[in-house]
Amino acid sequence: MINRDDVQAKLDALAKPVGSLGQLEALAVNLAMACQSLMPATRPRRLVLFAGDHGVVAQGVSAWPSAVTTAMVETILKGQATSTVLASAHGVDVRVVDTGMVQPPRRPWPAHFNAQPIARGTADLSLGPAMSTDQFDAAWALGAAEARAAVDAGHRLLLAGEMGIGNTTAAACLTHALAGIDADTATGSGAGADAAMRAAKRDIVAQAVAGLEGRSDKAALAAIAGFEIAAMAGFYAEAAGQGVPVLLDGYVTTAAALIAERLCPGTRKAMIAGHLSAEPGHRAALAQLDLTPVLEWQMRLGEGSGALVALPLLDSAAALLCDVARLADIEA
Repeated sequence: MINRDDVQAKLDALAKPVGSLGQLEALAVNLAMACQSLMPATRPRRLVLFAGDHGVVAQGVSAWPSAVTTAMVETILKGQATSTVLASAHGVDVRVVDTGMVQPPRRPWPAHFNAQPIARGTADLSLGPAMSTDQFDAAWALGAAEARAAVDAGHRLLLAGEMGIGNTTAAACLTHALAGIDADTATGSGAGADAAMRAAKRDIVAQAVAGLEGRSDKAALAAIAGFEIAAMAGFYAEAAGQGVPVLLDGYVTTAAALIAERLCPGTRKAMIAGHLSAEPGHRAALAQLDLTPVLEWQMRLGEGSGALVALPLLDSAAALLCDVARLADIEA
């Protein structure tokens, strides 16, 4: 096991003034710790995009209907979404996983699309549990299988993204329940909710979490999660167990990270936070995980886009540790 002092000692011995690369050196320390290696690798890498619909959309919490989930997944599969364009630019392999969409994309399925949905979207969490514990376990297992497949294929860095209209409501519930913040702070505008929508969303979040009566066991988390969120939690936990670091995206993926850490303590040690979302609860979620975001650019798209934007900085941090000569090895 390496520790932070080991990594810092290596950085200080490189052919450069001590501390001269500022925050890049801090990122290099975080990357090495997540990899548990003084020679961290960020290639090859894979982004797995988990898609799912949310029954709570029926309560008017989103400016968009659930049909947009399917439309955006089809755009992702065509390689024309923000996430897939950024992934292509940065040499990231992409897979798309259907955890539970109301309207599945049209066949034939592309090779990089995993179509085995848990159900046709979650139940409305404002009226009862979003899913059963059996469904939660199935979603977790689906995500874990994707992480194992990625590691078996040789990927050394994993990213997760999500697509699911209404999923910031579930993320707000989870952050309210697990990060110790109130419902108002946990609730943001998501994909463009106006003030009235946000107020309704906040009240739903408060009521759903109050119904848990302080519980944070698997059944309680299943009641307020989404299929794609539970799948990402399984993805993170399995990646950590395999010793492969994960780069977090925004608010929804960090809600999944909170679940992973709660159910599999220590998972957070494999995590790097790509960015701080514009969603107001994201800072508290990252603080709960003791993670510092690489970027603070007010992004809130999802799909893994913020993590993909931060990815070149991880490449720079890896190159710094792996390729820069030691000062003692160069001629004065």
